Amino acid sequence: PGEIFSRSRQTSRALSKPRTMLVPVTTSVWGMEYSVHACPKKHKAEAQAMFPGLDVSDLLVVPTCQRTKMDIVKTGEEVDEEKDFCLERFLDFAKKVCDALIANGHWADYIDPCSGLSMVHRDSQSIYGEVDALVTLLNYQTTNSGCCKVVLHPQWGSAVYPASLFTKAPAAEFQAAVAAAETAIRAADEKA
Repeated sequence: PGEIFSRSRQTSRALSKPRTMLVPVTTSVWGMEYSVHACPKKHKAEAQAMFPGLDVSDLLVVPTCQRTKMDIVKTGEEVDEEKDFCLERFLDFAKKVCDALIANGHWADYIDPCSGLSMVHRDSQSIYGEVDALVTLLNYQTTNSGCCKVVLHPQWGSAVYPASLFTKAPAAEFQAAVAAAETAIRAADEKA
């Protein structure tokens, strides 16, 4: 009986809203999903290593996911082109959001998904683990593909391109920066 209760409790906990979530999964331009989380204890040491000297007590972590046309675990020219396409979209979105936040006096940064390194504050060579973040922040599942751990989106499976932003701005100001970025992106790209 105790074993059944334990399993049931774990299942319901995995399906519940994570305690650190401030803004639930929201769909933005190009169908990109994002959510906003207070940096959990589990990630504070990693955040401090990535951003030396930054007080991470009020740091927000913003994972994003883009649905890809194919399973990006596969290899080949078509997969590489899809990854590049998603990378360019993320970098455009993240730069606009971070530039707006910084212009309003808030600390902000984003991760280069190819290297795992921060793009704005480059004083560290610490690598950010996108897959581990999605597991911790959103309770996403993973699978192994060779020597790599692959995140599984609840609807898209492994046809997903994850990337993250960070800020010390309040969640409402982050969402305002997203709205400004969306307006600019939609003005330049009618498919957004």
